[in-house]
Amino acid sequence: MNDIHNIKKGDNEGGADLIRRPRRLRKNALLRSLVRETTVAVDDLIYPMFVTYDRTEPILSMPGIYRYCVEDLCREVEKLPALGIPAIILFGIPECRDEVGSSACDSEGIVPTAFRAIRKTVGDSLLLVADICLCEYTSHGHCGILRDGEVDNDATLVQLAIAARVCTEAGADIIAPSDMMDGRVAAIRAELDCFGYSGTPIMSYAAKYASAFYGPFREAAGSTPQFGDRKGYQMDPANRREAMREVELDVLEGADILMVKPAMPCLDIIREVRDSYDLPIAAYNVSGEYAMIKAAAMNGWLDERRAVSETLTSIKRAGADIILTYHAMEYARWVQEC
Repeated sequence: MNDIHNIKKGDNEGGADLIRRPRRLRKNALLRSLVRETTVAVDDLIYPMFVTYDRTEPILSMPGIYRYCVEDLCREVEKLPALGIPAIILFGIPECRDEVGSSACDSEGIVPTAFRAIRKTVGDSLLLVADICLCEYTSHGHCGILRDGEVDNDATLVQLAIAARVCTEAGADIIAPSDMMDGRVAAIRAELDCFGYSGTPIMSYAAKYASAFYGPFREAAGSTPQFGDRKGYQMDPANRREAMREVELDVLEGADILMVKPAMPCLDIIREVRDSYDLPIAAYNVSGEYAMIKAAAMNGWLDERRAVSETLTSIKRAGADIILTYHAMEYARWVQEC
């Protein structure tokens, strides 16, 4: 021990102890806060919500999350500006589904209807993000139009572009295509520009993996594929370089914000996208990630507040500017309590 001490001291004049002591900056809460490198602010968050024509009901696999009827949704979103939450992303459950997801393009559909009602309720105090995909609206549960049992990429682009325009006309501030069709950012950008919405940004699900963590969402939205899976258009979780190619294509097509999904298994991807591009980066802390923490907390296996805070911090530390999370309202309330 004396030898180690002597080595650390070296030949420093006066014999001052040169042992490095990082613990000096950890000794109390105020000091830790002063030197904290990463902080998750409430205004970094987007709150995912579900809307339906039917009655409001809980989503069993996502404790605390609901499918809201439009009236109840408006009452719920009224709480968000006071909590400091700046935005929601809305997922609709339609009255009927068909082979081509036509209700996604209906100006009187569930999401446009909800957007107009929300605008009347909260005005411009909340940003409205429109998820653009066909999976909730197709009878088969896939994210596009089928041809011979396969998703027809280019035919789907037409529907996606119309759906994006319809939502923008209803009041959406941001369009977020999540379908993973090739070329959808360019198709949506062209449609919006053509109809005078060149100022509407696109937050692209740029690297969206075919993840096991989407299960609770599919229950919530009723969007489980009736056959097969989505591995033919969503990304293989094993691939990193492919993610960067997908991101590059969306940048070239005009994406304004780049999203990585899911968040926790893809922290390395978030970091690489952050290091490679100067656009804002979003990450989706998805339904399965939410459900895992909720289940563990309900069983007394972990401290929910600490687990949520650590999770969101890790996503922010990896490089995300924006986090989509079902914990948003709880986190905002916890912050206000501090």
